[in-house]
Amino acid sequence: QVQLVESGGGLVQAGGSLRLSCAASGRTNRINDMGWFRQAPGKERDFVAAINWSDSSTYYADSVKGRFTISRDNTKNTMYLQMNSLKPEDTAVYYCAAKRYSKYDFWGQGTQVTVSS
Repeated sequence: QVQLVESGGGLVQAGGSLRLSCAASGRTNRINDMGWFRQAPGKERDFVAAINWSDSSTYYADSVKGRFTISRDNTKNTMYLQMNSLKPEDTAVYYCAAKRYSKYDFWGQGTQVTVSS
């Protein structure tokens, strides 16, 4: 099992920045990829960004490219999401997730990000 705990959400004005953290514990040696997803009220959960735990390859949704940066610190088993130039449409609950094989099968509890206009 893998346990994930997010932190770093909050309220920020449009154009501002936030950094989210996701601390992983448990069988972290089984993780291949970790990712960030978000869910706005009344909408489906969407992919935001992902990072390969071995080679740090990164992937981004088009909507956040150039504004968000995903990174990881293997020594701390922690993943980060640096969010710059935030927009009101970035408002959502942000979830981190871990993938062992073909799907994300471990999820955190989520952290709220609210961007005011």
